[in-house]
Amino acid sequence: MPRLKKTMEPVIISPEDVLESLMNDGTIDALRLKIINQLKANEELKKTTVTMVEQSKVLNTPGAEKQTKRELFDALRQELEAPALEKASKSVWDLILDDSGLGKEISEMVEKVFCRLSGHELPLFPASTSEGQQQEEKEQNENEGGSGSKKRTFSEMAQGPQNTANGSAHLPATS
Repeated sequence: MPRLKKTMEPVIISPEDVLESLMNDGTIDALRLKIINQLKANEELKKTTVTMVEQSKVLNTPGAEKQTKRELFDALRQELEAPALEKASKSVWDLILDDSGLGKEISEMVEKVFCRLSGHELPLFPASTSEGQQQEEKEQNENEGGSGSKKRTFSEMAQGPQNTANGSAHLPATS
């Protein structure tokens, strides 16, 4: 049987291709479950939510004890749903963007799937600097007024793209 020669034509893999693969192989569901479990274990988020409920206007209004559970629940939901979801959303983004935990795991999974789909070998972007060098670079950027690229905070991301001095849009940094 004759051997066929592989051609080295570039394969273009879109973000949608990677996402579809992650969805089809169950990775997205597994990540969702990890995020949910980490949110459930987040004591700070629990304490914040409890404090919000304890300080709610609904429960601290005279006559609240005369309302039915359903009325109280509906009123609490109306008062606290948006701020509670905002806190939970911020916690999720913190998990996703964490360079040492789940965020790192997500980046590695995406890179692995991309490499598998495109035929590249892992690692696609080998680490070129040690942790010590990275820390030095971070400190140098802070001393220079943060002129290098930086990750934006959740609040900054919620505001959308920002224009830089040269007029180009500044989008969130990816890792």
